[in-house]
Amino acid sequence: MELTLGGIIGTIIFGAVIGILARLIKPGRQNISMVATVVIGIIGAVVGYFLAALIGVEATDGIDWIRWIISIVVAIIVLGIYLGMSGRKGGTRP
Repeated sequence: MELTLGGIIGTIIFGAVIGILARLIKPGRQNISMVATVVIGIIGAVVGYFLAALIGVEATDGIDWIRWIISIVVAIIVLGIYLGMSGRKGGTRP
């Protein structure tokens, strides 16, 4: 796998989208930075794509909804782990 500037930028953008979606779906307020959101999203995307490949969903025609859903679910799990390990509570939204 060759790393290119376009690939790195695409991964950061995709990670940001996945991280933001995970934060919107997870109930409660998450007091974390945008950098942490992007990193959590990137982890969710990488692990989600790996899991999708394991179940045979490497590529589909059109939008890869299954890979998106798996990536978002993984990002929500990673977000919960991060909040638990950092001692930050995900309290209810006002």
